[in-house]
Amino acid sequence: MNTVPLEKAVGRALCHDLTRIVPGEMKGAQFKKGYIIKEEDLPMLRSMGKLNIYTMERKAGMVHEEEAAEALAALCRGPLTLQSECKEGKIELFAQEDGFFDVDVEAVNKINALGNLAVVTRRPFTAVKKGWKLAAVKAIPLFAPEKLLSRAASIAKNGPLCSVLPFTVKNACVITTGSETASGLVKDEFTPVLTSKLEAFGIKTIFSVKTGDSTESILKAVNDGRAALKEAAGGGLILCSGGMSVDPDDKTPAAIKKTGARVVIYGVPVFPGAMFMLSYLDGGVPLAGIPACAMFCKTTVFDAALPALAAGKRLKRKDFTRMGAGGLCLNCPQCVFPACSFASL
Repeated sequence: MNTVPLEKAVGRALCHDLTRIVPGEMKGAQFKKGYIIKEEDLPMLRSMGKLNIYTMERKAGMVHEEEAAEALAALCRGPLTLQSECKEGKIELFAQEDGFFDVDVEAVNKINALGNLAVVTRRPFTAVKKGWKLAAVKAIPLFAPEKLLSRAASIAKNGPLCSVLPFTVKNACVITTGSETASGLVKDEFTPVLTSKLEAFGIKTIFSVKTGDSTESILKAVNDGRAALKEAAGGGLILCSGGMSVDPDDKTPAAIKKTGARVVIYGVPVFPGAMFMLSYLDGGVPLAGIPACAMFCKTTVFDAALPALAAGKRLKRKDFTRMGAGGLCLNCPQCVFPACSFASL
């Protein structure tokens, strides 16, 4: 590109958008890339602080910021995402439908570590609504090396960096453990809490039961729940509430293991919810152990994991172990989760 003094720029084409900012009124491109500067534009350009103008001249092996943004957007744009037009060298992605916002965080970090390229997303692994902004991409310099974009493409070779997964799971089984609730000595407060959280994601509780504290009774309830899910249309999950601590009467973890489910994790670096357990039965049905704190705490690790489970995403151990930095709920007087740092998967 060539740098031309403003007085000599008349008749030349702009190399990039020129942004004008008027506090409280506007922030946007006053002059677009390719615009031919006229004599009458000079006062406006001076008021924008433009004493010199970049005019177009592309060198071999370099890509203009708009082309670079298009290339980055192509790497990011996955299912159920929509792309904006390029403005001021930046492209934004939006949710096409309600769903779970999935991000390849490691790939995003690696691309940003290259330098001169920016891939910026909203908080990943959360529920999003149709029309919500998901991400923005931009090349930092006006021209970026083609080799840099090739390296970014190599990093993203396993698929798009950003996707919205629809909420496909439609059914749930809720098993409330504990002799105190099974006998009626204590009112079951757990089932209403869990069913309400599930309903927020369109999941219907088709089977619920109160068991005692024995491993056998919990195991039977899980098997009955599996049978109920097989009869229902749509995916499903099974939640076992309570009995997750280290007390000798707490048998839920042992019962979950006896089902033959593959345990992903038991014990996560998150407060509240440290005794959470996630496993998968044959066929990929999630079987989770929900600690008692979910009954009286508004937000726990279960709330962080639920959007992913509702979308049928198969979670891994590392999804939970990396929660530690940010895994402490601050018990804010007014809870704004998930618009906070708590337990980001």
